[in-house]
Amino acid sequence: MKRNSFIGNLKRRTFIQRSLLLGTGLLAERYLNRFPKEIHAMTNSEADVIFYNGKITTLDRRHPEVTAIALTGGFVSAIGSDKEIHALAKPDTKMIDLRGKRVIPGLNDSHLHLIRGGLNYNMELRWDGVRSLADALAMLKIQADRTPAPQWVRVVGGWSEFQFKERRMPTLAEINAVAPDTPVFILHLYDRALLNRAALRAVGITKDTPDFTGSRIERDAKGNPTGILIAEPNALILYATLAKGPKLPMSDQINSTRHFMRELNRLGVTSCIDAGGGYQNYPEDYQVIEKLHEDGQITVRIAYNLFTQNKGGELADFKKWAGMVKPYSGDEYLRHNGAGEMLVFSAADFEDFLQPRPDMAANMEKELGEVVRFLVENRWPFRLHATYDETIGRALDVFETINRDTPFGDVRWFFDHAETISEKNLERIQRLHSGVAVQHRMAFQGEYFVDRYGKQAAEHSPPIRKMLAMGIPVGSGTDATRVASYNPWVSLYWLVTGKTVGGLPLYGEANRLEREEALRLWTLGSAYKSNEEKAKGALLPGRYADLAVLSHDFMTVPEEAIKDITAVMTVVGGKIVYADAEFKSHDTPLPPVSLDWSPVHHFGGYQQANVSSVSVVARTSMASGCHHDHVHGYDGKLSCWLGLSGQQGQQKRPSFNHPWATGCGCFAY
Repeated sequence: MKRNSFIGNLKRRTFIQRSLLLGTGLLAERYLNRFPKEIHAMTNSEADVIFYNGKITTLDRRHPEVTAIALTGGFVSAIGSDKEIHALAKPDTKMIDLRGKRVIPGLNDSHLHLIRGGLNYNMELRWDGVRSLADALAMLKIQADRTPAPQWVRVVGGWSEFQFKERRMPTLAEINAVAPDTPVFILHLYDRALLNRAALRAVGITKDTPDFTGSRIERDAKGNPTGILIAEPNALILYATLAKGPKLPMSDQINSTRHFMRELNRLGVTSCIDAGGGYQNYPEDYQVIEKLHEDGQITVRIAYNLFTQNKGGELADFKKWAGMVKPYSGDEYLRHNGAGEMLVFSAADFEDFLQPRPDMAANMEKELGEVVRFLVENRWPFRLHATYDETIGRALDVFETINRDTPFGDVRWFFDHAETISEKNLERIQRLHSGVAVQHRMAFQGEYFVDRYGKQAAEHSPPIRKMLAMGIPVGSGTDATRVASYNPWVSLYWLVTGKTVGGLPLYGEANRLEREEALRLWTLGSAYKSNEEKAKGALLPGRYADLAVLSHDFMTVPEEAIKDITAVMTVVGGKIVYADAEFKSHDTPLPPVSLDWSPVHHFGGYQQANVSSVSVVARTSMASGCHHDHVHGYDGKLSCWLGLSGQQGQQKRPSFNHPWATGCGCFAY
């Protein structure tokens, strides 16, 4: 595997001072051995790039904020005052004035499906961040008119009906009206998919098509499919149907993945742990990311877990992969991170809060035990998807049994999600020296959770503050791109405010985080999940030069504005990979989106609101009671350039007698 060009610079330029590196214990000897030997004797502190006149959050408790930072050879070489860091400049040092902007360590999503998402990003119409269903339907119509046969229009997750002004889902009649001929597949979380008539024809779903186990095809009185596919709660029907869509050739997948990484860079993301995914086979579906790595075109550092693909053959999958790849093999841009999030199909519960909690199969313990024992014996780190406390308790029974005769020791493992985990099971996790990775799925499903389990149950879902108080390692992420948006600022907003994207307050002060605490989960906390907490996550000498310059100050901006922050400059390994606004002259744009008809080419990715207007939104949202106007109108950014603002159409208040009804979500309050 070819090493990234940034690493080659280390052979020409040394920069980490021995006293800073070893004297303060920033890098453990075990981790130092992974770097070129030249690092151990570095004394040269001259800088390649200096950023100054900023408000730089270091996450070093001794020096929490500085005004300047020096980067050399892809690493941080010094932090301090403008005067101190300017002294390190040489004639060819690039000097960048931060103009008082807030700088943070690069964000690290501990649970992202980047590799799979990148293959499809250019084909997907994103409703992430769209404020109005009317705008969303307008986007759908424009894209349907632009999409050539046999391609589909795909809206694949990252949105919730509660984010819309209208507080409802689109109807099938609306979807068919705006897209009568082009196949449309709209995924809502992992609970349902909406297909227009053209999509039903494209995938071959007819009156005679049987339901999947644990899923349902909604039918009319005559038995004909309506276009709604329902997970009850198994989402296999949703994955399998989406997988029938046209795929891009490899050259377009490469372009698509590059644009997805740039979109993440635009939001300040510099690292992630890729959690695999259904229909993501190793090594076949990793060719694109390997090619980008070989060509030095990765702009988001990736640690990838391998996700079993074969029900009943899970152990065979991991035995095969154990002969192909070793834990933590690779380099700092692409490295292996062990097994999961799916270890065995019998242990996978589902996060569909519109459905009752599923019971895991009776053979779960046997199958999970066989796989985990193999992983521990081979010192493979692992992660396990688990939504409910009941699933976690049964898994812990297995892990405790294995640990008695085959100690886990320094094998890093953790649970993903854990929305309903109990204090008892947190104590068991603590005794096994494990951890939890939390995601902002409740920001998209909190209303459903409250409706099913009640507001009190939702107040600690998951109990993040309790985890931190117990000293359990916690990392944060999104679980994007399907069940939630990939925008890290929506997650940070959720952690700080305890609110859903629809504005529902879930958590009291007892389960909300301070801003720096939330940032630590998104940096150092996530780095721990890939055994990289000594190399990334803080802006300290000797660590990766990964940072984000923010559009608005995360530490002081009004809470409602947090979710609309972006980066105006993002740096990975000392290289500026994204720049905009006043820093745009430093940007190096990518080649254009390779598909003329691509939704990304026309609409971009996450739909940003105007941050300056957020204070008004915040004041309005504090009023008590429901103030939804229940009209099918147009508002938001898109309505301005579509020329639709001001048009209003009345719509009847919907009924909630049917679980798939469309309408206001006030029932959840």
